[in-house]
Amino acid sequence: MIEPNNSILSIGQQCRLLSISRSSFYYKPKGETEQNLSLMRRIDEQFLETPFFGVRQMTWHLRSSRDRGPSGAA
Repeated sequence: MIEPNNSILSIGQQCRLLSISRSSFYYKPKGETEQNLSLMRRIDEQFLETPFFGVRQMTWHLRSSRDRGPSGAA
């Protein structure tokens, strides 16, 4: 969309025409952390088992399973 090598319109002018900020053009996403990916995986696995869990039940389950550790024993 934006052509950095355009000699007629600067990057700032192109961004204004597209109604985006210049910082959005230069922004490079960092990606997800391993911890966040692990948590999302646990949520997905639990949701497949219990799709009726709401936010409170899912939070309770994630916290209680974290306290038990990976083996599931207290």
